[in-house]
Amino acid sequence: MREAVIVDAVRTPTGRGKPGKGMLSGWHPVDLLAETLQALVERTGIDPGKVEDVIAGCVSQVGDQSVNIGRNAVLAAGFPESVPATTVDRQCGSSQQAAHFAAQGVIAGAYDVAIACGVEVMSRVPMGSTIVNGWPFPESVNGRYAGGMVGQGISAELIAAKWGLDRQTLDRFSAGSHAKAHQATEAGRFEREILPVKVETEDGVQLVSTDEGIRPDTTVESLSNLRAAFQDEAMSQRFPEINWVIHAGNASQISDGAAAMLVMERSKAEELGLAPRARFHTFAVAGDDPIMMLTGVIPATRQALERSGLSIDDIGVFEVNEAFAPVVLAWAEEFGADLDNVNVNGGAIALGHPLGASGARLMTTLVNAMEQTGATYGLQTMCEGGGMANATILERLES
Repeated sequence: MREAVIVDAVRTPTGRGKPGKGMLSGWHPVDLLAETLQALVERTGIDPGKVEDVIAGCVSQVGDQSVNIGRNAVLAAGFPESVPATTVDRQCGSSQQAAHFAAQGVIAGAYDVAIACGVEVMSRVPMGSTIVNGWPFPESVNGRYAGGMVGQGISAELIAAKWGLDRQTLDRFSAGSHAKAHQATEAGRFEREILPVKVETEDGVQLVSTDEGIRPDTTVESLSNLRAAFQDEAMSQRFPEINWVIHAGNASQISDGAAAMLVMERSKAEELGLAPRARFHTFAVAGDDPIMMLTGVIPATRQALERSGLSIDDIGVFEVNEAFAPVVLAWAEEFGADLDNVNVNGGAIALGHPLGASGARLMTTLVNAMEQTGATYGLQTMCEGGGMANATILERLES
């Protein structure tokens, strides 16, 4: 039976998604993604001509990120013109879906060698840029839900209300994300996964190798000064249960970044003298209520566990995307997961959420966290716009 494995995974440091101010804002997204593709070739020594497909995740496919950014990155990386590429959009889970497509292609026999990757430079292509003319929710969609569709901030508020999560609980979790990320950085736990990149500074060109959004001095007290970000009178009337507890400090950061993974058939990797680091064990993707929107991680995780034959206690480490703090806390409550094993090196509240890159970033971090902790199995899941979620179970391989 064919097996899909991750031979190597790499990501850029994550920059703040501020136009002209974030450390990666000067990078064209094509070139930033190309850096990760080149790094995979350099780190593994594989002939790029052997790559049979490159599958890239990107959410805002407009402007600098338009016209199949996956293919443009392949060309920018200097790969042979014979290497094809495509770009997929499953919202925030785009590059996790890219990993699924690559691995499923390997298992099916369509490829022996593929790259799954993702990119988003939100300082250059802001969230929502693709809504240029018209509106994506006609009455055939909006009419299914009394009052129409809502934004993700409202969905996060609804989750907090349903699971009884107060602001202090959310802020305590968020401060913990920064503390974990800072500790991981100081301990060098990101060194293997982060590809240093050149950044123009006032002092000249510098090589940057740490994430820009980590704030080690974050506390529940400091977060208490932030105002509720989505408070709205009309929404208060529509959803009287909302307590308006979501703010910039307990939500993911708008960010810039890229990540990539070399995915191969196990015997092919061994034939080429490459040591696989993890095996794709189980895949799942689920849809859920698009008003609650961000709860898809619950049915996706349940589906993955049922398919795998594993229990939540069999999983050593988890990566659950911190789109908003209540997403992770509601998920943990549903499964009785130990939060000490969730996002052990911090999450998107501290590390940032460069949309199309986040799925590959989380998986890169997950592979390394499994090795660092000795976990046999790791599970990754992330909520996605429209009420969807992907879930992946990886099995660590001894190198």
